Amino acid sequence: MAPTKVEELAIAKSAYIRYESRGVVLLFGAWNFPVTLLFEPLVSIIATGNTAIVKTNEVSAAVAAVGSKILEEVFDEKDVAVFDGDPSVSTALLELPVDHIFFTGSPAVGRVVMAAAAKHLASVTLELGGKSPLIIDDKYDINEAMPSLIFGKYLNDGQVCTSPDYLLVPNNRIEEFVEIFKQNITGMFYSDGNYLPESNTHIVNERGFDRIKSYIDDAVERGATIAFGGNSNRDTLTIEPSILLNVSEGSAVLENEIFGPVLPVVGYDDPTEAVSFIQSQTKPLALYIYSDNEGFVNQIIDNTSSGGITVNGWATHFMEQSLPFGGVGDSGMGAYHGIFGFRELSHARAVAFAK
Repeated sequence: MAPTKVEELAIAKSAYIRYESRGVVLLFGAWNFPVTLLFEPLVSIIATGNTAIVKTNEVSAAVAAVGSKILEEVFDEKDVAVFDGDPSVSTALLELPVDHIFFTGSPAVGRVVMAAAAKHLASVTLELGGKSPLIIDDKYDINEAMPSLIFGKYLNDGQVCTSPDYLLVPNNRIEEFVEIFKQNITGMFYSDGNYLPESNTHIVNERGFDRIKSYIDDAVERGATIAFGGNSNRDTLTIEPSILLNVSEGSAVLENEIFGPVLPVVGYDDPTEAVSFIQSQTKPLALYIYSDNEGFVNQIIDNTSSGGITVNGWATHFMEQSLPFGGVGDSGMGAYHGIFGFRELSHARAVAFAK
C-alpha cells in the first residue's frame, strides 16, 4: 500500500507510484457463490480505501439476508452500504455516479452493467464466465482426469463460472471416456441405477431449470444422442448429470454457457481441429488441458485465448491467490485475487520529480 519507488528512469530525477482508492465502488453479489463472491471482492475494495455500495443477489435470498446482516453489523453505512431486493434495485443503483463497478454474472447482464458505467465513465471489473473448454489429448489417462473433471463439472451442479462447459476428446477415445464417466458418476450420485437427488444439489430455480432443459431438448431435436443421464424433474429442480454426443453445430448447448450438469462431448482427430473449435467460440473464463505432452499443451495455449488456464486439474488458476483471476473478451475484463485485487481496485498515480 506504500508508494513504490521507481528506480529505472529515462527523464525524471526521481519518481514513485502512489496507489490511491478509486472512490465509491458498486459491488453486485452473485447467487451461485453468495458468500465468496460477496466478501472476497469486498476485501479488495476495502483494502484499497474505497467505500462500497453492495447489492446482494436476490436469487439466493436466504444467504443474501445473512450477508446483509453481517455487513450491516460490521460496517458503518458511510463505509459499506448494503441493499437487498429485486432487479429493479440493481437498475436504480446503476444510475448512481459511482467510480467503479464490480460485477460477476452473465455476459448479457455484463453488457448492461458496462453500458451503465459508460454514462459516468466509471471503470469496471466484469467476471462473466463463458464457454470454458476441457481438452484431453490422445495419450492422457482418462481415469486420471476423471476425479477433477467430475468435481469441476458437477460442483454446484455445474452452476459455476469456471465449470468445464464442453469437452474435446479424440474421436477414437469417446467411447472409452463415456464408459469411464459412467463408472465414476454412478458411484457418486446413483444407487441401483436410480439417481439420488439428495446426493447432489439442485438447479437454483424454475427459470434455470427450463433454460438447461431446453438446451438438452434442442440438441436432441437436432440429432444429438444422450450417452448418459438426460432425465429431469421440474418439481424438484433436478437434472441428472448428462453427456451429449454428436451435437450439431448451432445447437443452443454449444452456443450458450450451460451453467448446469450437461456436458457436450466434441470429437477431434488432430489438435489443430480442437484449436479451431475453441477459436470458433467466444473467449472463455477458463481453459482446461489434460496432457503430459508439453508440445500439445503449448500448441493449445499458443493458439487460444482465455481468462486463465489449468493443466491436468480443475480451477487451480482460480484457487491460487498468487495469480490474477479474470476474463478476457466475452468472459470479462479486469482481474483480482491477492495483490491483483489491490491493483484492480486502486488507481496507480504517477508522481515524478523533474529536478
